[in-house]
Amino acid sequence: MERYLWGVDLGGTKIEGIVINAKTDEILIRERVPTEASQGYDHILSQIKKLIDGLVEKTGLKPEAIGFSTPGTLDPGLQTMKNCNTTCMNGQPMKKDLVALLGVKIEMANDANCFALAEATMGVVPEKYPDAQVVFGVIMGTGVGGGVVVNGKIIGGKHGIGGEWGHNVLGDDQTPCYCGKKGCNENIFSGPALERFYASVSGEKRGLKEIVERYRANTDEHATATLQRLFKSFGKAIHYIINVLDPDVVVLGGGVSNIEEIYTEGVKEIENFIFNKRKVETVFLKPKLGDSAGVFGAAELVR
Repeated sequence: MERYLWGVDLGGTKIEGIVINAKTDEILIRERVPTEASQGYDHILSQIKKLIDGLVEKTGLKPEAIGFSTPGTLDPGLQTMKNCNTTCMNGQPMKKDLVALLGVKIEMANDANCFALAEATMGVVPEKYPDAQVVFGVIMGTGVGGGVVVNGKIIGGKHGIGGEWGHNVLGDDQTPCYCGKKGCNENIFSGPALERFYASVSGEKRGLKEIVERYRANTDEHATATLQRLFKSFGKAIHYIINVLDPDVVVLGGGVSNIEEIYTEGVKEIENFIFNKRKVETVFLKPKLGDSAGVFGAAELVR
């Protein structure tokens, strides 16, 4: 009898569901509905129910369990959501509510953890480094986050914040962060943070893509300063992860990770900090699954 994995990626604008053959990883069906988060938490739940009912109707299958990738974390102690950028979810007993709503076992992990899990088990890591045991997945885009996967399992931690390197305090940047601190990684080398830095030193507002183009053309000293800030801060920030976890592979995701020079100039900066006589053997890879990683990782939660 065939077994199928059901996963849901709960995003800010869309909710995506997938059903995958557990043996072959073949995608049976993939559907999306709008999140419509502005209408509140109960409406999000109703949209999830609408999505699952549609998948059941179209496949003729019923799930035994469903994995969810979420824009925040389920607090292991309180069993309520926290750190969600879809703020109406914060403080809600979402796992309990989904079990009651859907009548099946529910597994949940945040989107960065699901990204890391998907790339570690179904994506670029098994393709290029199948013997890797410890994988750190990085998200560098509008925000900065991460996830830890050891032997194919997410390490969520006591507080459910395993891998959350975006809110480690890196420098003396005084821009307030929504988390309540200043100088977080997210405030220094996320996409918006880099754009803010460029504006502060140049007096002009430009998008990150244009800043990178100007850096490569070597015609804008402020663009050069912005990218050097990225490389140095990335090298310093990721060295803490390497010193503590010593991962076999780091997979970089998010818009900022598309800057090719991170894999050369950024990785080279790690030499200045690593506790290994300046020798960096960690492998840095681009993701294979792209924006599909969340829903694949969600399905992998119930394998």
